Amino acid sequence: MTLAVNVSARQFRHPEFVDQVRATLERSQANPKLLKLELTESLLVDNVADVIEKMTALKQQGVNFSMGDFGTGYSSLSFLKRLPLDQLKIDQSFVRDVLTDPNDAAIVRTIVALGQSLGLSVVAKGVETAAQRDFLADNGCYAYQGYHFGRPAPIGDFTDLIDGLGIWQKKPARRPDF
Repeated sequence: MTLAVNVSARQFRHPEFVDQVRATLERSQANPKLLKLELTESLLVDNVADVIEKMTALKQQGVNFSMGDFGTGYSSLSFLKRLPLDQLKIDQSFVRDVLTDPNDAAIVRTIVALGQSLGLSVVAKGVETAAQRDFLADNGCYAYQGYHFGRPAPIGDFTDLIDGLGIWQKKPARRPDF
């Protein structure tokens, strides 16, 4: 199971960000391959070279990266091809009306095709109905987030749910404190 952590542009720009992530991984003994840092397009406004350098340093440690709310901000295809990303997340503003707005449907299909062409996984955010999920699946998107699958819950409720499903092969001695 992968842990996705939203990282603000301010956090990411902090000079010690890479060292802080490395230290947290070491202290918690968490597998860096199971950590996905979700960045936003606003990160690309300033100093793209620094963003790429930090992402590359963490990528070398095994950390994965996702571009959240894709298509709503400052993304450029030239930036996209330079970033060491693993995943694009389609913003919920496109998913919300995907069944009724042909422009949103076209945007979603384009993001899915773009992600697949670049070898990136694609996640749709804000999926609230089976019909939205079916549209996404019919167009090649097979990973989703949204109320159709569950509401936000306290960590204890979530771990109880996961324990009940038998997903943990063995329980960690302690939970990572990301």
